[in-house]
Amino acid sequence: MSYTPHKSPIANLEEKNILDLLKQDKRIDGRGLTEYRELRIEPNIIEKANGSARVTLGKTQVIAGVKVEVGEPFPDTPNEGALSVNAELTPIAHPSFESGPPGEGAIELARVVDRSIRESNAIDREKLCIESGKKVFVVFIDLNIMDHDGNLIDASTLAALVALLSSKINNYELKDGEIIYKSEQKPLPVNDCPIAITFAKLGETLILDPCLKEEAIMKCRLTVGVNEKGSICAMQKGGLGEFNIDEIKETTKLATEKSPEIRKKISEVMKNAKN
Repeated sequence: MSYTPHKSPIANLEEKNILDLLKQDKRIDGRGLTEYRELRIEPNIIEKANGSARVTLGKTQVIAGVKVEVGEPFPDTPNEGALSVNAELTPIAHPSFESGPPGEGAIELARVVDRSIRESNAIDREKLCIESGKKVFVVFIDLNIMDHDGNLIDASTLAALVALLSSKINNYELKDGEIIYKSEQKPLPVNDCPIAITFAKLGETLILDPCLKEEAIMKCRLTVGVNEKGSICAMQKGGLGEFNIDEIKETTKLATEKSPEIRKKISEVMKNAKN
């Protein structure tokens, strides 16, 4: 299962060129093997959402919107709010994507983004409880892929995270089981800033942040989620190829080294957004 769209195979000469460049530690867009494309982050782009963000990674563009509603808790977590992540892959992002109900690619993308956020306990779900066993806040994250040029997982996870960090909900009080909202707002209880770092294996070479042409010929990919403490909080493999132990060690090491750089950029963006 993969979010990479079905498309015509890359011509043999182009594939050979990509692989030959990798043997020289070069890539088709001029980057190094472990270098990200240009990253742009814009919070608060949707006025009517509780929180939102647009992330552009190279030519890949994702918009995330957060909506917070009141619902019932799950029976096994009566004191916790709920999280729901949905992704939409439409023809506007890539010609091979089709309109209609979410397909396997959209479902997989949503689950991988959900896993990094959930397993890092990025949201303090206990603070989303309104009345134990009866009412909680449910946080909906909608991911809209505007342009797909590879590595949707990292771009989508970043967009979801920044949308959460920018989210606000109204203060409230509970009177006789009824929620009375106040005019002042407060931020969502976000505890952590997990960063997803995705690697692809092309031939026997590992690269960071694959573009779409690189994804088209990769054997497999591995996404590593790293929390603020530098601990691995999530991992997801895609593709039919395999990683050996040394390659997994290398990707996790690189992920823990790269994640603080991206986290710092998020921090700067959110600080400027408040000023």
